[in-house]
Amino acid sequence: MDRSAADITDLEARSLGCAFRDGLAELNAMQAARCLVAVAALLLVMVTLDPFPDLRNPDVTTVVGGRMALAYISWGLLAAVAVLFAAGTDAPALKSLVTPLHLCLAGWLLINIVLSENPGVSIQRFVLAASVTSLAVLLPLLPPSQRSFNLCLGAAALVLLALCYLGVFLAPHYAIHTALDITEPQLAGDWRGSFGHKNIASPVMTILVYVGIYLSAVGSFVMGPAIAALAGIFLIFTGGKTSTVLCLAIYALASLVYVTPGLWLKRIICFVPLIVMNLLTVGSVLSPALGAITRLLPLDPTFTGRSDIWEFALAAVAEKPIIGHGYAAFWDDVTARQTAQGAEWATSAAHSHNSYLDLAVTIGLPGLMLVILVFVLAPLRNFQSARTHNHSRALAKLFLTVWLFGLYYGATETFLLERQNPIWFMFALAVAGLHFLARFQCVAQTEPVP
Repeated sequence: MDRSAADITDLEARSLGCAFRDGLAELNAMQAARCLVAVAALLLVMVTLDPFPDLRNPDVTTVVGGRMALAYISWGLLAAVAVLFAAGTDAPALKSLVTPLHLCLAGWLLINIVLSENPGVSIQRFVLAASVTSLAVLLPLLPPSQRSFNLCLGAAALVLLALCYLGVFLAPHYAIHTALDITEPQLAGDWRGSFGHKNIASPVMTILVYVGIYLSAVGSFVMGPAIAALAGIFLIFTGGKTSTVLCLAIYALASLVYVTPGLWLKRIICFVPLIVMNLLTVGSVLSPALGAITRLLPLDPTFTGRSDIWEFALAAVAEKPIIGHGYAAFWDDVTARQTAQGAEWATSAAHSHNSYLDLAVTIGLPGLMLVILVFVLAPLRNFQSARTHNHSRALAKLFLTVWLFGLYYGATETFLLERQNPIWFMFALAVAGLHFLARFQCVAQTEPVP
């Protein structure tokens, strides 16, 4: 080859190299944008637009119109961007979400909103719930690889933990419950971090413990243990007994399910204790026999008198068992409703303290059954498929653990379909993650997370 030909070839090679680098830079920019949306969504739901609320302020429970409008706009824009990103590269994954069961649930919710006792409130809150849920469902599709997904999770977790700990040490009146709180001054000393209540902080910290364990399992020997340890310590100081007990119990249960071969045996392991838990709580106010068993237990499964609230909620279900009272439209003003003598305080409750009972109150028994089919039964079947056919088994276990925690936490608190609730967001993310892992191979992780 003569010199001129060699020069031309060298020039072409350099030009191709520049074009490749430019294309790679453009690709990285797109990937960075997708990851940025994922991290922004995680931080928006965890940190919120109003972190560290001052619970000593009498106006703390007042809903500020401008602030709520900003929340609607933020969630709507992020959801729209996520849909655009996913539609461009993950059309098969989006099509897999269009199932008869999912369409039935969406259709029933629309019917319920139209027939709601307060259609305006129901549709307004449903719009926010739809934006939040859509973003949670699409979030597993945004990062281009499992490694980038791990980095997004880890980065968001560390930012949240840093904020919570800084709040505790630098501004304790805004990050720890005090005796001067307008409501529940008896919680003084319990850590809440950037959240408005310890009962939100504690389940979030439990989920972060699972995230830290998962990151450690996939090779993050610095970030993973740090997240698990920091979240675990914070969880203890929240004083959240339910989340603290469930944290290790659910991880042990998920580990047992993970190694159990058959689907039916998995169902028995997952659902029998859950059914028993609901029978000993809500069921104890329906059946005198169950109530008698409950009173013999060494602990109080009614969680300090919640039986009055459950009785009140069950009466509301009996009023409208089919259509319900309307999505998110029942608990705003229930003070005029009748209740048993001595249990009038139950009308001041913000929810029924049981996700399944609350859904029966708001969207009726048919709506509850559809939610159980979509969010309780289907995810375990998806995990079984993912466990068999997908190589991302550590990720599947993370989703399984978060999903299981949500199921059991829902027996004591209300979060299912609850707008921008962080537990609902992470639960929906886990359910969607299992759905996608059961149908598509996750992009392989080529190197460990730092």
